[in-house]
Amino acid sequence: MSRLRSAVQKGKRAALENTEVIKSSKKKKSKAAIKEEEPSETEPSSSYHFFHDPTEIPLFRSHLLQWYDQNKRDLPWRTLAMTEPDVNIRTYGVWVSEIMLQQTQVATVIDYYNRWMKEVNQMWAGLGYYSRGRRLHEGAQKVVSELDGQMPKTTAALLKQLPGVGRYTAGAISSIALGQVTGAVDGNVIRVLCRVRAIGADSTSPAVTDALWKIADTLVDPEKPGDFNQAMMELGARVCTPKSPLCGQCPVQTHCHAFRKVSIKQEIDSKRLLSKLVSKLNTSVPDIENCLAAGSCDLCLLEDWDPQLGVQNYPRKPVKKAPRVEQTLTCIVERQRDGEEMEYLLTQRPSKGLLAGMWELPSMLLEADVSENKYKGLICDMMQKLLEKSLDANSVQFVGEVVHIFSHIHQTYIVFSVRVFDWSEGEQEQKTCWLTKSALKEAAVSTGVKKIMKLYESSSKVDSKEEKRKPTPEKRSNKIKKPKGAVTNEGPKQLCISQFFSTSNTTAKSQNC
Repeated sequence: MSRLRSAVQKGKRAALENTEVIKSSKKKKSKAAIKEEEPSETEPSSSYHFFHDPTEIPLFRSHLLQWYDQNKRDLPWRTLAMTEPDVNIRTYGVWVSEIMLQQTQVATVIDYYNRWMKEVNQMWAGLGYYSRGRRLHEGAQKVVSELDGQMPKTTAALLKQLPGVGRYTAGAISSIALGQVTGAVDGNVIRVLCRVRAIGADSTSPAVTDALWKIADTLVDPEKPGDFNQAMMELGARVCTPKSPLCGQCPVQTHCHAFRKVSIKQEIDSKRLLSKLVSKLNTSVPDIENCLAAGSCDLCLLEDWDPQLGVQNYPRKPVKKAPRVEQTLTCIVERQRDGEEMEYLLTQRPSKGLLAGMWELPSMLLEADVSENKYKGLICDMMQKLLEKSLDANSVQFVGEVVHIFSHIHQTYIVFSVRVFDWSEGEQEQKTCWLTKSALKEAAVSTGVKKIMKLYESSSKVDSKEEKRKPTPEKRSNKIKKPKGAVTNEGPKQLCISQFFSTSNTTAKSQNC
């Protein structure tokens, strides 16, 4: 009996030692595997949120691309990417589209894109996010002056050499225009991947960002990387939408963890309605919590599942801050030379910050404690600095208010007007210029300025005599001198797009089209 006990004890000790060895080897293997393919220090250990089945990835690609071929929208930049033989023009065309599409809907971009590609001439006005246009211009200048008219040809080169091109834009351009096998993760793709792999943590966190890029690079089709990335974006824009997603029409529904989770919960609820016992449900319904690291995983839902949201539980975003409220005092300053058309004063904004470098009506941001009875005095002070002219406060007339919503600012323009009859043409600290009404309508000014001018025109009936006093084309061509860098009423005809890029044999010459 003592021998038997001793044997049993030895067996237990041996089994325990073997278990520890297995656990230790698993830990070492797990750490080694993580180290080998680790995109960041925060990568989660659970495989539930990734694609590891070698048979699932080609099926996902096939289902998505078949759907895309049958349902893709006919968009001008897609047509150009497929038909343009010149790699520089093709790459530039995709670049322009991706910059325009940032924070802007496809339907809004189409007309701007067509006009921009036809002739580059103040076509950005009204599209918003004007820094995009400035960076696009800077990048185009760099291609011409520093890169010998050759667009960068790799994802890394696009990232390094073009201002305003980030990881997503570089991935989109290189895959669509150059056929490079790389993922592209934008807002639509974030939503699709978060639902497909049940990633419910904050979608802006480093852990989630790294995971999404890893998944995107794993999934991208090596034969059709551009089509695949566009298909992912198309799916997010048209089917896997933020609200009211069309899961019944989704081509990758069978790969979607979020859809499966919703389906299982619906099955549970239906069985409950049929008076089935909960104990039986636990054995007949598959487990919906498949993440082995749930509770400590960096990618799982941080909050309880909301049954009302369904798949819209994914992705979770941090609560947006309410836009800050601002008031801006704006003055429409007009003048009229003898026999000439009415002109309006514009000033140029600083080179950094909101609407950087844009031209606007003379304006100043109001402090919170400024009372209304001081508005006219502030305008007079502003005109003194701009025109070196003292104004009578009684000549300043209230026009109205215009509300304009930026993504992060709720802006109210408090608008006044004044007409000046003599002014100084001296040097000012701030760049200024005068534009006629017709030139102002064509100028690259913000939507807020256009709203203000529309309010002014509707509030003050234009004297019909002013129309009769419009100058002849000869008089109109006699322009006043403007400071360097000011907006002009007219500009030289723009270069055709082909003139910006050099070929392998010749360098493009500057000439008008």
